[in-house]
Amino acid sequence: MFQSLLPFYSFPVFFAKICLVAVLLVCIRGALWFINMLLLQPFFDPLRHLPGPDGALLQSHLQQVMDPVLSTNTYVEWRKRFGRTFRFNGFGKLLMKDLQHDYRLMTFDPRAIQHVLSDTAFEKPWQTRSFMSRLIGRGVRSALWNISYSLNIYFLGIFSMEGKEHDMQRKIVHSAFTPRSVKNMTPLFFQKAEELQECWKNILDEHISPQTKTSPSASMLAGPVAETVIDVAHWISRASFDIIGLTGFNYDFHSIRDESEPVYTAYRRMFNIADKGLNLRQILDLYFPILRTIWPNDDIRETNESLRVIKKAGEQILAERKTAVQVAVANGDEGNESDLLFLLIKSNMSNDPSARLTDQELLDQCSTFFMAGSDSVAVALSWCFHLLSLNPDIQTRLRDEINGISHISDGDISDSSTDSGFHDCDICRPEPPFLAKPAYPRRCRHLPRWEAVENLQYLDAVVRETLRFCPPVHGTIRVATENAKIPLSRPVTLFDGSTIASGRINFARKDCHLTVRKGSYVHIPIEGWNLSEDVWGRDALVFNPGRWLKSYYEPSYKLGPSNLMTFGYGHQSCLGYKFTLAEIKIFIATLLPHFEFKPADGVPISKFNTILTRPFVSGKWSAGTQLPIMVREIK
Repeated sequence: MFQSLLPFYSFPVFFAKICLVAVLLVCIRGALWFINMLLLQPFFDPLRHLPGPDGALLQSHLQQVMDPVLSTNTYVEWRKRFGRTFRFNGFGKLLMKDLQHDYRLMTFDPRAIQHVLSDTAFEKPWQTRSFMSRLIGRGVRSALWNISYSLNIYFLGIFSMEGKEHDMQRKIVHSAFTPRSVKNMTPLFFQKAEELQECWKNILDEHISPQTKTSPSASMLAGPVAETVIDVAHWISRASFDIIGLTGFNYDFHSIRDESEPVYTAYRRMFNIADKGLNLRQILDLYFPILRTIWPNDDIRETNESLRVIKKAGEQILAERKTAVQVAVANGDEGNESDLLFLLIKSNMSNDPSARLTDQELLDQCSTFFMAGSDSVAVALSWCFHLLSLNPDIQTRLRDEINGISHISDGDISDSSTDSGFHDCDICRPEPPFLAKPAYPRRCRHLPRWEAVENLQYLDAVVRETLRFCPPVHGTIRVATENAKIPLSRPVTLFDGSTIASGRINFARKDCHLTVRKGSYVHIPIEGWNLSEDVWGRDALVFNPGRWLKSYYEPSYKLGPSNLMTFGYGHQSCLGYKFTLAEIKIFIATLLPHFEFKPADGVPISKFNTILTRPFVSGKWSAGTQLPIMVREIK
C-alpha cells in the first residue's frame, strides 16, 4: 500500500529537481552570453579600430547623442576631432581601454547614410519596434485592433515593419498621399486653422482693457489691442488632432472647442505617458512581456483603459468608412471622398486579395497617421512659431508676403487675360478672416486658395528652414542583420593614425567601405545632418530662411526632400511629407496676419527628446510639453 503511494509523495521532489535543472540551464546560458558579449565579441568588432570619444569605466555617450540640449555641440566637436565617421560608447565601457562591448557607429558621410537607410540588411532594432508596437497597440489585446497612440516618424504601421510586409503596406498607403489627395484635404486645414484663430481671438478679447472696449477709435489708432501668453504647443496639438480626425477618418473630435471629448482625452493620456521616455520598467517589459499582465503599473492600467475607449470608437469608424466605400463604389461617386481611411479601404479592395491589409493592419496605419499627421506636425508647427517669435524681422517679412496675396475662391477661376495668369486689381478684397487687405493696389493672382499659399516663396523657405533647424525626430537607429559593408565617400583615419586596415577597411580601391558585424548599431543623426556645416555652410547653426532662396550649397548626394533628413530617406522615408508641408503652411498663412508673436518674459524654452523633440519650460520638465508665447492681436 505504502509502495503504491510513493510516486505520489516523491512527485514534489521530482518537480523541484526539474525546476533546479531548468534554473541552472538558464544561468549557464546567461553566463555564456555574458562572457561572449564582454570578452569575445569585442575582440572581433571592426568598430573598435575606428576613432571616437574615449570614456571611463561604465561611461556611456548615449545622453550626449540623444539629449538635444547637448547633442548639437557634441556633433560639432566630434566631427572636428574624428571626421565624418566614428564610433562611440553605447551602454558603457566594462573592459580595458580601447575595448568595450557596445560600440555604436555614427556617420555623417552621405554615401554611408544613403546605404544604411536603403539597404534591407539594416533594420530598426527589435527593441525599438517592440516599444513602438506597444504604443500602437499591436500585441496589446485590449487595443482598438490597434488604433492606439503612435508617434513620428518611426513607429508601427509601415514604419516599424520590415521586409515584404513593409513593402506591401507602403504600396497601399502611398495611394492616400498623392498630390491630388493632399490638395483635396486642404479645405479642412483652412477650416481648423480659422477655428483656432477664432479661439485665440476670443482669448485675447478677454484681455482687452475696458477703455479700449468702449473706444473703438482708440482701438484703431493703437493697432494691436490685446496681448496675453498662450501655450501655443497645447492649442496647435488640439487643432492638428482635429485635422487628422477629419482627414484620416472623416471624424471631427472638436478638440479645439472641447478637449474633454473621450477619444481625444484617451489619446492625450497615452501621449503623455509616452513623453516620459523609456524607463527601467519599460525596458524590463520589452524583455519580459508577461510583466505587463501579471504586474501592471499605473501607466499600463491607464493605457489599457484608454485603449478600451479608443477600441469602441475605432470599430465604429472602420465600419462606417467600409460602408461608405461600398456605397460610393456602387454609385460611382467615390471621387467625392478624400479621407485617408476611405482611400486606404478603396485601394485595399482593388489590391490582390492575397496581399490585402487586414482590419487590424488598416487601423495600424491610422495609428501612424495620428502620430505622423498629428503630434509630429504639431511639434514642427510649434517650433516654427517659437522661431518666428525670436526673429521679429523674419516674422514681419513673412507677414508682409502673406498679406500681399488675395484669396479669391476655393474653385478654379480664370483671370481676365487668356494667357498671363494675372489681372490688374485695385479693389480685390480678401475673404476674411483669411488675409488682411493691403493698403496699396497690386496685381493679384486668380488662384484657388491653397495654390495661392503654396506659391509663397518666403513662406516655403521659413517652413523648410524650421524643419531643418528643429526636426521633430532627433535621430534614428539601424542594426545590421548580417555582416555588412558600408560604402564611404571618403577615407577614415583609424585611431592608430592609419587609413588602411587589412580585412576591416579597404581604401585601396576608389569604392572604399567600412565593415560592420551582425548586431552592430548604426546611429543616423537627423538633427546632426540638418545642422552640419559640411552640408549647410558656416551659418548652419543660424536660423536663416534666406538660404532657401538661393543656392548656398550644391551637395553631391541628395538625402531626402531638399536635402533634409527630417522626413527620413530610402524605403522607410515619410510618405506624408507633402501633407505635413501643406498643413504647416496653411496654419501660418491663416494665423500670422492676425497675430504677432513674441517670447514670453521670463519663460526660457528648452528641448527634450522622447519619441519627438518637444518644447518645455526650462526647469519644468515634469509639467510636460509647453510653449508659452506672448500673442498680440493685429487689427
